[in-house]
Amino acid sequence: MIPVILSGGSGTRLWPLSRGLYPKQFLPLVSGQTMLQETVSRLNGVPGLSSPVVVCNEDHRFIVAEQLRQLGIQSPTILLEPVGRNTAPAIAVAALAATADHEDPLLLVLAADHLIRDVSAFQAAIGMASIAAEQGALVTFGITPTTPETGYGYIKLAPNRDSASGAYPIDQFVEKPDLATAERYLASGEYLWNSGMFLFRASAFLAELELYSPEILSACRNAVASVENDLDFVRLDQEAFAASPSNSIDYAVMEKTDKAQVVPLNAGWNDIGSWSALWDVHDKDTAGNVCKGDVLAVNTQNSYLHSADKRLLAVVGMDNVVIVDTADAVLVAHRDQVQDVKKIVDELKRQSRKEASQHRLVYRPWGSYDSIDNGQRYQVKRITVAPGAKLSVQMHHHRAEHWVVVSGTAKVLNGEKEALLTENQSTYIPVGVVHALENPGKIPLELIEVQSGAYLGEDDIVRFEDRYGRAICNKN
Repeated sequence: MIPVILSGGSGTRLWPLSRGLYPKQFLPLVSGQTMLQETVSRLNGVPGLSSPVVVCNEDHRFIVAEQLRQLGIQSPTILLEPVGRNTAPAIAVAALAATADHEDPLLLVLAADHLIRDVSAFQAAIGMASIAAEQGALVTFGITPTTPETGYGYIKLAPNRDSASGAYPIDQFVEKPDLATAERYLASGEYLWNSGMFLFRASAFLAELELYSPEILSACRNAVASVENDLDFVRLDQEAFAASPSNSIDYAVMEKTDKAQVVPLNAGWNDIGSWSALWDVHDKDTAGNVCKGDVLAVNTQNSYLHSADKRLLAVVGMDNVVIVDTADAVLVAHRDQVQDVKKIVDELKRQSRKEASQHRLVYRPWGSYDSIDNGQRYQVKRITVAPGAKLSVQMHHHRAEHWVVVSGTAKVLNGEKEALLTENQSTYIPVGVVHALENPGKIPLELIEVQSGAYLGEDDIVRFEDRYGRAICNKN
């Protein structure tokens, strides 16, 4: 059995904590682990499990690799989608990759950003679903509903539950209902929430995809036939994958096939689809507040209050609100209207503002940088380089840089000279000079970088060497 973890996401519903380049699956929203790490960790103990396949976009590749490395997973398969094409093509390329060596494993398809409280119940459901999948069924997991939720699709159960697997045939998939319809579904006991998790034999899924959505399968076959291996990543052919229709697995296969079955799952599932959902799953104080970080609340009730940047967040006289403070943006919203946060993100994108896509703290394969100040013709960054890591050999056309080492040891290439710098030592990189920065030590290297010049954009980088396989020029 191979876990296939879908790690897409636009970073809109939990903005400003989640961003386009750092969506919610990479955040520790509920525990000390990120959502992606929780998804992988809850599979520990499932028998016969192989290393996971993660499908993500190129911008997230180093984040995925690092978070899996932190779990001790050294050889995952990370498939890079050149463009987003929804879940059916994403699962198709994973299935094709899994069968490339003439194997035919079971595929356990999971989203990277779901919360599941009861791991034992979840693993038991996997065991039940595997029985049905071994017999050729395409199994989805249906969540036992607890409220008349209007934000989820529903699955109507057919009778004749299988006694061995506990799976039901599916009568129909139902779109997100209005409140009255959702209340009727809940009262009937015949409906489950559609979780978007699946288990099936790779060949069984591909056969049904060829039957009902052959154009998707054809494009995905072409994309997999021309893959390129890049370090830990598998790059799909961009032109071929882009030719695939964009469609969900439900529309492409599950709603059409006669092999669909559903296993009920009651395991404390939540897709953390909004700030109000995050408030729901957290423990609350006596006033009904969820307080994360340095928060002081007075006469405030039933609210989600999050200080993500080590600042004191003081709140007085509020009820039923969400307040999230980050280094470069603050969200204040009524808890009943948090679904409209995506409208803020849409407007940020329309204005081409970077707050839609990235945080002030930006992660790179070698470490991270934090843009702590900027103005006309200057920018100040705090740079952290991981032990043994090295930035690319590069130069800039428009800016000069001053580096001051705060802690650790820096190995610096500055033109034709190479030097080791330690705490309180500095160097100056003139415009147009080829340079590189490396941490040869055993502890993180911390330094302050002051950039000055006519243009300070991240695209003013000409690369000559890069150990992380990034483009050699004009790409950060």
